[in-house]
Amino acid sequence: MPSIKIARLNHTIQQEISMILQTEIKDEDIRFVTITGVDTSSDLSYAKIYYTVLNDTKKEKTQEALDGASSYIRTKLAERIEVRHTPELKFIFDTSIEYGEHIEKIIEEINEKENKE
Repeated sequence: MPSIKIARLNHTIQQEISMILQTEIKDEDIRFVTITGVDTSSDLSYAKIYYTVLNDTKKEKTQEALDGASSYIRTKLAERIEVRHTPELKFIFDTSIEYGEHIEKIIEEINEKENKE
């Protein structure tokens, strides 16, 4: 469990990156990205940025675009938050939503089988 300071920083980073992606990025591949979470290391050197996309067919293209824009996003992030060292950003596709949908589908199938019996 991260400390309160890191939890607050994670939340701030998530909000600011979302705003940067919506307002300052011109790349259409990144426009419809949703930041779902941030996990910053305890020494603040790295931050894993979890994201999802509206269109699942563009996962790879979006990943490449985010990796290419990460230094620009990091620079903009450094202007917006006050930390001594802005962490390196690593964008990771968040599979938890897909997993949740899969579990929900299984539960619905079980309920349908029980209702038939």
